[in-house]
Amino acid sequence: MSSSIKAVLKPHLRDVGSLTVRRVLPAMAARLIGPFIFFDHMGPAALEPGVGLDVRPHPHIGLATVTYLFEGAIMHRDSLGSAQKIVPGDVNWMTAGRGIVHSERTPDEDRASGLTMHGIQTWVALPLDDEEIEPSFAHHAADTLPVVERNGVTLRVIAGTAFGATSPVETFSGTLYVAGEFAPGGAFALEPEHEERGVYLVDGDLEIDGTSLEVGQMAVLALDETVTLASTHGARVMLLGGEKLDGERFIEWNFVASSREKIEAAKRAWTSQEMGKVPGETEWIPLPERK
Repeated sequence: MSSSIKAVLKPHLRDVGSLTVRRVLPAMAARLIGPFIFFDHMGPAALEPGVGLDVRPHPHIGLATVTYLFEGAIMHRDSLGSAQKIVPGDVNWMTAGRGIVHSERTPDEDRASGLTMHGIQTWVALPLDDEEIEPSFAHHAADTLPVVERNGVTLRVIAGTAFGATSPVETFSGTLYVAGEFAPGGAFALEPEHEERGVYLVDGDLEIDGTSLEVGQMAVLALDETVTLASTHGARVMLLGGEKLDGERFIEWNFVASSREKIEAAKRAWTSQEMGKVPGETEWIPLPERK
């Protein structure tokens, strides 16, 4: 393995209703990469007509959820009253802060016809000063995100800064989050602009300084090194990372916090249904029993 790669993270498969996801973060070798504490690759999965994604209302604290799709559509609703359909290339960024509740479902019109679902869902842990900020939701259409071309590679800056471009998505700490598409023979140098960096291979083939990465794996890059990413036949990748988070974070179910006490308080609030309601929805996911 190249010296520019600190670790290679392998996914664990999880069933999420009608979808199977590859869960890469958190991992034993890397609990976080920059502020990213959770990384799910969902699909691709062909949903038959009448079948859809139905993630019932559930809570979050201490993080921002980021949804980015390659195929399909999701209808987001939350306890702030937000109702937003996300389609490929858009960004849904929901800041939970002190607490928010949301649901994610296949839109009615897409459920009727059937569709393929494929995308990435991540959680970004909030810094201490913003951990209990007021919750908020922001949607950014695909055409508002900056795109950079590098030697046969198209790089869309989803959040943060990269390659001299800055996303309009508001972040709370230095952030790297980029979707890259390699044409056959595409290659570029990734400089150490950000303190911590990861490279995830969605599909296709990719070499990092000559070391091949398998589909579904994430390479954690060494600090302060410029690395070359190259694809022979074409690839789709996600670049993620940013500045190291300001201290340890605990994660349990859908909660992220700097202390176990905050998580226990959120669990009690959710069990007593004091964290808010999603307008128009009566279902909710109960707190899982500890094994």
